[in-house]
Amino acid sequence: MKEKNTEELTKVLNSTHAKDISQYLENNRESMITGEKAFSDYFRRCLKEKKIKQQDVFIQADIPERYGYKLVSMEKKTLQRDTILRLCYAGKLTLDETQKALKYYEMPMLYAKKERDAILMICFNERPGSIIEVNALLKKYGHDVLRPSGILD
Repeated sequence: MKEKNTEELTKVLNSTHAKDISQYLENNRESMITGEKAFSDYFRRCLKEKKIKQQDVFIQADIPERYGYKLVSMEKKTLQRDTILRLCYAGKLTLDETQKALKYYEMPMLYAKKERDAILMICFNERPGSIIEVNALLKKYGHDVLRPSGILD
């Protein structure tokens, strides 16, 4: 079954009655965000599809390997969206995949009306290079760089 987007689910919900909740949940299980491992499962699936090793992601993201594994497995949770953005960028996730990963991690998605987020969105679309180049662009336009892990975590 194909995963439905939020708009499609909302249409179905508008005509779903309370007596049909079980059927709705069963029919749309693939499209639902479930459990605290949603990010972990999704992120690992993205890396597997791209044939990228987690260890390589941690190196590119400049995140200590042990900490990275704990973040991805959800054994440890960060409050820093930049850490998740570093993982997504290093894992070569597209902008759409990154938005979904942020949602699964229960973090704010990138927002086009915020200048820093807009720059990051362009970076996820264009891939100007490593996180170092992304940080250089952020700095060039007067914004904070993607914080390395461990700062304010």
